[in-house]
Amino acid sequence: MNQVEKAKEFAALHVKGRPVVLYNAWDAGSAKAIADAGAKAVATSSWAVAAAQGHKDGEDVPLALVEQIAGRIVAAVDRPVSIDFEGGYSDDDATLASNIARLLDLGIVGINFEDRVVKGKGLYSVDRQAGRIAAVRKAAERKGVPLFINARTDVFLGNGNDVGETLQRGKAYAAAGASGYFVPGVSTPDQIGRITADVPIPVNVMVMEGVPSNDELAKLGVARISYGAIPYAQAMDSLRDKAGKMIS
Repeated sequence: MNQVEKAKEFAALHVKGRPVVLYNAWDAGSAKAIADAGAKAVATSSWAVAAAQGHKDGEDVPLALVEQIAGRIVAAVDRPVSIDFEGGYSDDDATLASNIARLLDLGIVGINFEDRVVKGKGLYSVDRQAGRIAAVRKAAERKGVPLFINARTDVFLGNGNDVGETLQRGKAYAAAGASGYFVPGVSTPDQIGRITADVPIPVNVMVMEGVPSNDELAKLGVARISYGAIPYAQAMDSLRDKAGKMIS
């Protein structure tokens, strides 16, 4: 299956009410284990990728290393691969487009792209982030790949928890070329239901404390469920426990 076919297959997995479940990876080994378990696609968690390399989240991992990890994952699994690309490693649209082009050359078919100002404070304005999404879309079109842009908003991660703003951003991001809308931190059924009803692209919710079960999320119209850093944290807890028993 070529890259374009994988991109189309990945997009088709996002069905409202029948969500694709992504148990997030952090390197080629974890990606292969997840694929071997039957996953239809592989997606990374930036937090997990950073922690696995001894870095903090927030674009602390050098871009060249992110690209190397992405390339190794694509080579290790015959599945669509989506990379958590945080804020794209640049505030400049031309540099952002160049970064996206290099990722596409590695064979990825999806990205998470957030509206948090990674090295600053708060969120980009709606218009500015929409422009950034448009720049990503144009870069993908130049490569001939229907990249799945999972536009992430951090409204529910310490930026007011305003459903109205979340809806405004979701509609603007969709109009700018986003393929999906990722709202980490949203947790109540009412909030989730409003977002899935009003945003015209597939909605992604992240599993965390207080979030409804996967079955309930499906009933609320969610199209993508991701586990973020949970798989990495659980794997490290298990490793720590077993190492402790062996060396004590």
